[in-house]
Amino acid sequence: MGKGLPPQSPSSDIEAGTNNYKPHHRRRPPPPPKFSPPAPEPWFAWLLPLVFVANIVMFVVTMYINDCPATTGPENCLFYDYLGRFSFQSFKDNPLLGPSLITLKELGALDWKLVVESNQAWRLISCIWLHAGVIHLLANMMSLLFIGIRMEQEFGFLRIGLLYMLSGFGGSLRSAVTPGRRQTISVGASGALFGLLGAMLSELITNWTNYTNKCQSLSTMLLIISLNLAVGFLPHVDNSAHIGGFISGFLAGFILLMRPQFGYVSHKHIPPGYEIKRKIPRHKCYQYLLLVIALVLLLVGYAIGLSRLFEGQTL
Repeated sequence: MGKGLPPQSPSSDIEAGTNNYKPHHRRRPPPPPKFSPPAPEPWFAWLLPLVFVANIVMFVVTMYINDCPATTGPENCLFYDYLGRFSFQSFKDNPLLGPSLITLKELGALDWKLVVESNQAWRLISCIWLHAGVIHLLANMMSLLFIGIRMEQEFGFLRIGLLYMLSGFGGSLRSAVTPGRRQTISVGASGALFGLLGAMLSELITNWTNYTNKCQSLSTMLLIISLNLAVGFLPHVDNSAHIGGFISGFLAGFILLMRPQFGYVSHKHIPPGYEIKRKIPRHKCYQYLLLVIALVLLLVGYAIGLSRLFEGQTL
């Protein structure tokens, strides 16, 4: 019998070209689990539907107080046989199917002379709840339903309600300091509604990373805004209120409608025992920058507008 060979080391197996040695590979740890917050539930929209009802009720009250048959005679009122006391002024007095200018002024229409010389600054707010006629009312209320309710479902009543009032006030202020508006009155929620349009644009900009079809969303938004601004060049339309409301809403949107960036996960959505080493911040730096700039511009704009208004100057 021959002598047995001594055991060889793994290195000698490798040198001899044998395959007896098989290195053990360390298993990679499984990738960390991905957590995503649940889709936000839409808010129940109740505020802007209430605003809708309030505008309708206010118009009915306006027509009741107007009482066209008693002031101008039944023969000078439109649809007197059907509406009686609620009948409209003649087309000569009001082509929008509504009350007289005197009635609107008594109920709180924006009038530069009364605001400045009689210290009735409350008219900057009260005029938002009045409308010049049925045509004016229907146009604004359709916009309120199609634009405002969706925004309230998405952002809640508090932010949209504040946005609505800030935009309406900004539209009234811009109208009051516009040259050529001192001899006329202004009413309507158009400034507030244009503010909602402006806020939709700023919301798209500040939450840009959350959108997938960015160019399509932007082009659609600009088309809607352009069409609505073009309406302001029609007769009997206060385009200065539209512009003031749009600018106010655009700036307020950066402040009120900022969303968490895509990929942000709150700690409350992470199960116990897990830890995420690299946490995505809630907001991006540019969102905070836009918020600060918009807040400063909005406050400065209001301050300049109020200062020039009560000094009797225009922009």
